[in-house]
Amino acid sequence: MANEAHPCPCDIGHKMEYGGMGHEVQVEHIKAYVTRSPVDAGKAVIVIQDIFGWEMPNTRYMADMISGNGYTTIVPDFFGQEPWHPSGDWSTFPEWLKTRNARKIDKEVDAVLRYLKQQCHAQKIGVVGFCWGGVAVHHVMMKYPEFRAGVSVYGIVKDSDDVHSLKNPTLFIFAENDAVIPLDQVSLLTQKLKEHCKVEYQIKTFSGQTHGFVHRKREDCSPEDKPYIDEARRNLLEWLSKYV
Repeated sequence: MANEAHPCPCDIGHKMEYGGMGHEVQVEHIKAYVTRSPVDAGKAVIVIQDIFGWEMPNTRYMADMISGNGYTTIVPDFFGQEPWHPSGDWSTFPEWLKTRNARKIDKEVDAVLRYLKQQCHAQKIGVVGFCWGGVAVHHVMMKYPEFRAGVSVYGIVKDSDDVHSLKNPTLFIFAENDAVIPLDQVSLLTQKLKEHCKVEYQIKTFSGQTHGFVHRKREDCSPEDKPYIDEARRNLLEWLSKYV
């Protein structure tokens, strides 16, 4: 989330002290964190990392939360190289980001899909992503009809005219006070989807919240924020439950 005192594109927020319930595996050329559901229902969810990488405890916490609701979850290392570090020089961030294009992940997505189908016997698959991963979700939901549902959390595809061409139901979650995604971009996406989208979608903007609030703010960070965090996570799970 953005640090209001020292604004920057993507502050790490509250990094959780969280060990995780899953385990790490090798999926072809990719490392990944996998949590098996206690209920083997043939359903799986790919959770796509933010700029701080696949080992970020907060992201694994979200994956485990989703898994506890009946899905095998997997957090693949979509970078295959060093993630962004909170102590990094933000003036170099745009150049760093060019080497990690959230819309050039098809090779990794294909490998993870094979793993979920062959090793986990997944028949119904969804995808959830945060920040950088939210952009990736928007991309895969425009390209892969096999994803039954997607949840893009503060991520938006901006460099394309076909942002509306979703293959299956997609939920977009945004923050009102997001330093990364201004509301005019959300409005443009809303307009294009309303005019052209042929599948179910929903756009929710949470008032007073900042970038990262769903997975980078502790639930007990403030009484004012907790209801929004809880509602966004509940919406995410309800969307998956409805369509996956």
